[in-house]
Amino acid sequence: MSETNSLIAGEFYHRYTKRAFDIVMALFLCMIFFIPAALVAIAIKCSSKGPVFADVPERIGENGKKFKMYKFRSMIENAHALLRTDPRFKELYAQYKKDSYKLYNDPRVTTVGKFIRKHSLDEIPQILNILRGEMSLVGPRAYYSDELKHQQEEYPHAQKLVKKVLSVKPGLTGLWQVSGRSEINFDARIVIDSRYVDMISLKNDLVIILKTPYVMLTGKGAV
Repeated sequence: MSETNSLIAGEFYHRYTKRAFDIVMALFLCMIFFIPAALVAIAIKCSSKGPVFADVPERIGENGKKFKMYKFRSMIENAHALLRTDPRFKELYAQYKKDSYKLYNDPRVTTVGKFIRKHSLDEIPQILNILRGEMSLVGPRAYYSDELKHQQEEYPHAQKLVKKVLSVKPGLTGLWQVSGRSEINFDARIVIDSRYVDMISLKNDLVIILKTPYVMLTGKGAV
């Protein structure tokens, strides 16, 4: 298939087929992960104070539209707000921003949280976001508003790439997620995600999906 035909096929998939693919796969994942999700929810509720789902701000989705991303809680209650407002976490927050909005050995992470974060089990509830049409099975990472603002100030050359990345729905998994996850800084990550936008196709989505279980099992790149 010529490059032109590949681009046409990719555009058709993105516009007309990808959503149907997302729904079918999300329903399939609901069946696969129903029991693991129930066990994770029970473990969270029994091991630490707070809700089962993470209480975090909205993320930035397609075309800059904000949405509530569902995740299992892997940290102490109200961890997101505490990091930004509690004086005890002032140095930790500074380190968080310095390290491209990630923390190694984060003291807010619970015992259960360490396990589910390592194996991406905290992401299971995002299947609901896919069914709601806010996310895709495969796509770029969804960012917090303050994170995206700060990172663009830190890496101004990435602003055009950010615009491209925000032109599509964020994904439960994606090219960045199977290429190192938190081992990759923002400037490199946004390049990877923009590359995905340029090469959207059923074939490439299937390749990313097939790589995802290995990343989940090994915990490669997780923090």
